[in-house]
Amino acid sequence: MILTLSCPDRPGIVARVSTLLFERGANILDAQQYGDEETGRFFMRVLFDAASADLDDLRGAIGVLAEPFGMDWTLRDPRARKRVMILASQQDHCLADLIWRWRQGELRMDVAAVVSNHPAATFPHTDLKGVAFHHLPVTPQTKPQQEAALWSLIRQTGADLVVLARYMQVLSDDLSRKLAGRCINIHHSFLPGFKGARPYHQAHARGVKVIGATAHYVTADLDEGPIIEQDVERISHRDTPGALVRKGRDIERRVLARAVRWALEDRIILNGRKTVVFTD
Repeated sequence: MILTLSCPDRPGIVARVSTLLFERGANILDAQQYGDEETGRFFMRVLFDAASADLDDLRGAIGVLAEPFGMDWTLRDPRARKRVMILASQQDHCLADLIWRWRQGELRMDVAAVVSNHPAATFPHTDLKGVAFHHLPVTPQTKPQQEAALWSLIRQTGADLVVLARYMQVLSDDLSRKLAGRCINIHHSFLPGFKGARPYHQAHARGVKVIGATAHYVTADLDEGPIIEQDVERISHRDTPGALVRKGRDIERRVLARAVRWALEDRIILNGRKTVVFTD
């Protein structure tokens, strides 16, 4: 089982959680915690073996413990795979990478669906065999109807997580709020720099020495959501805009894959406009 929690920081939290698990026959396999001195909040992730525990009793006990501490908490069996919906537009390098990692067993998830505003023929290099594909075209005039269909599909498929794998459509404020904390976007620059269109060309024009990519949660504020993961690569004056785009695709793939895996493993806890990420 995986227990995650956050609450106002105070002495005794780790002791109380550990004692509760011990008294109910659980064996802690891994535990990570962090106290944020700036916000005064405490964060914890515990992986434990609960084979001999009564799970209903355990949930009830955690609920009782959580109340006086003001805890936000989740308890999940990691054997239950999360359902993930992947959205993509014309560029399929991130989509193809996620599908490949899923088929290889690297990403323990169920693909609820792949959705695009372009037809399946747009992705000839992505193995979509056996994957439910939905083409939801969109124009500025039909955006409200398209998003209504998308939201309906998210609910119908029971998607726990939505991943924007280079989905080049800006989600409305309403849909962003509905997906708060469960929609991950990959941005093809090292935020907060070079937002908007053609970021690699912007970077080339400025003569930057590193390029990067950012995975973050989607919010109503465009490209301002809590950052989950970032990575960079050094470049030189010899790199053309095309070379930057090529290198950028590699960074985007690995940054998004890490962010998705951490979400699947309950390693990310929101901390206001930031995140606490308990990496492995």
